Amino acid sequence: MSYNDTMKLSSKHQKTLRTVFEDPVRSDIEWAGIEQLLLALGAEVSEGRGSRVRVYLKGVRAVFHRPHPQKEIEKGALKSMRRFLTEAGIQLEE
Repeated sequence: MSYNDTMKLSSKHQKTLRTVFEDPVRSDIEWAGIEQLLLALGAEVSEGRGSRVRVYLKGVRAVFHRPHPQKEIEKGALKSMRRFLTEAGIQLEE
């Protein structure tokens, strides 16, 4: 597994990154883990209105909705997160 950056991820962040890109799409990934991964990748994360979270990573911007009352991200939002990470140059390589 690698990503297009020299930065080192902890094993916890590496595991989260792998689960984000797993097929079939998982429904048990907690938002807090994804937010920690984004920060470890160097993303700027800021609060928007309501449950919105703005993310800026390597020139790519996106807005996500923090799930509530559940802790897990929904499958559709996880697909959007995959697309966002890929556009920012973050992807799994075999």
